[in-house]
Amino acid sequence: MTRAPKPWFAPKRFGYGAGLPISWQGWVLLAALFAGLVGAITLLDGTMRAVVVTGLVVATVIIAAAKTEGGWRWRSGSNP
Repeated sequence: MTRAPKPWFAPKRFGYGAGLPISWQGWVLLAALFAGLVGAITLLDGTMRAVVVTGLVVATVIIAAAKTEGGWRWRSGSNP
């Protein structure tokens, strides 16, 4: 018997996307994003900075979308 993977993020109540992290893995992902952004902004310049920042954000969005409870869809508050 296999267990279903635990979601890392709660869905937003209103709108589209992920809400706050609900597991330690989600918090680690956000901390890694923050550290990567600070590092890229302070250590890199020009095109390389833009490439690294874009890559970090895109990777975080893809992971968050895959690890959000119920997936990403439009929510209007009444439908969970």
